[in-house]
Amino acid sequence: MMNKIHRVRQIALACTAAWVLVACGGGGGGGGGGSGGNTAGASNGAPSTGFSGQDASAPVATNNIATDGLNWINYRRSQIGMPALAHNGVIDVAAQGHSDYQRINNTVTHTQTAGKQGFTGVDLEARLKAAGYTFSGSNAIGEVISATSNGSGFYMAEELITAIYHRFVIFEPVFKEIGTGAAATSNNYNYFTADFVTNNGYGSGIPAATIVTWPFNGQTQVPATFNSDYEEPDPVPDRSVVGYPVSVHTNLTRKLTVQSFTIRAHGAGTDLSTRLLAQGQDANTTTQSAAAIVPLAPLAAATTYDVTFTGAVDGTPVTRGWSFTTK
Repeated sequence: MMNKIHRVRQIALACTAAWVLVACGGGGGGGGGGSGGNTAGASNGAPSTGFSGQDASAPVATNNIATDGLNWINYRRSQIGMPALAHNGVIDVAAQGHSDYQRINNTVTHTQTAGKQGFTGVDLEARLKAAGYTFSGSNAIGEVISATSNGSGFYMAEELITAIYHRFVIFEPVFKEIGTGAAATSNNYNYFTADFVTNNGYGSGIPAATIVTWPFNGQTQVPATFNSDYEEPDPVPDRSVVGYPVSVHTNLTRKLTVQSFTIRAHGAGTDLSTRLLAQGQDANTTTQSAAAIVPLAPLAAATTYDVTFTGAVDGTPVTRGWSFTTK
């Protein structure tokens, strides 16, 4: 498997009033559906991000990849004030079936091929329906996948959060439910699938005219680096190892506008050089409700960084300033 975690796509389906968010790219599978293919990435061999910012509410590992991955995602969401995702066993069936399909066919992909062993549905919507999930009203669905030789669900979920296009999916505030599944080969290569759903109306998300940030204010032990080559499309195509991505998020239905987004070492006189990932600025950022900056060079170890964001949510001005410290 290639060492890659891949792109995010967001598609509006006007006929069904649904949004589909999928972290995509190539890691061993194929399939169409946009540049970079339609597979999600492997983090095999990628440097561990560690489990930064733990507190007393951090989950305890069960050594079950699907359970630990789900718990870590909810833990991270809770740290920035997002609603917890309800665990839905029907969604688990869809996610487990897809992890099994990837294991059986030795591929990493969001798209299944009819006739192949383990087939449960061409795309996420089809797999959810096949599992018995019934859609009604406005809805949104999303999927992220990790494939790696690391057997920790915490690790796999954290790697997906680090990969910025995947983070846009995981930190979507209006999702209501989650289901996960995992499968392992005889050689201990592991597939983790997380499926997100909001049905019969969007979730409450976060309050109007507000944003949440990652890393959050006061977070410590934040990784200093991110290998952007592990995402496809590469968020920083002319660099390999860069600084840890910093992001802001609001609800899917809202329009986030960026006026200024900066980061500098605490006490420094100049801002770091960054790449802005925002709708209209980055062709691969198709969500209107999130934005990120990626420092073009690794951050320094054991250093506090100050971030400022100025923009608007649906035209209402929003200004935030916060700090985090690297490990």
